[in-house]
Amino acid sequence: MPETEIRPHIVALLCDADWKHRPDTNTWSHRDGRPFTKEEQTTAFQAVRAEVEEASEQFKRYRDYVRKWEDAPEALQQFLAPFMEQLTTKTLGNAVELMTEDERAEFDRRLRFMIEPPRPFTPYTF
Repeated sequence: MPETEIRPHIVALLCDADWKHRPDTNTWSHRDGRPFTKEEQTTAFQAVRAEVEEASEQFKRYRDYVRKWEDAPEALQQFLAPFMEQLTTKTLGNAVELMTEDERAEFDRRLRFMIEPPRPFTPYTF
């Protein structure tokens, strides 16, 4: 059986759905509350299993991203703890001086989660 071609515009539409039926328009809504147009509703109903699964996987990856963002302060502290234990004068600069190049790259990656605000969910980003 040939593999189903995933249509990105349908996946994007599914990713923007809040999945709540609106009795006033007899459609679903976008995540921002706008009702689907009749054309959008028709398009959403054309989704095949692979497209629904792809949208679901994208949401899963986004939830994983948000979880990492929420856990970032604790994860950064745990990462820095062994370096801080080695120091008499416990400053971030002194801890960074003890790190290898790979450890500094990991530190930078973890620090970005602390500094950058969380990105909103958008299809094909996560």
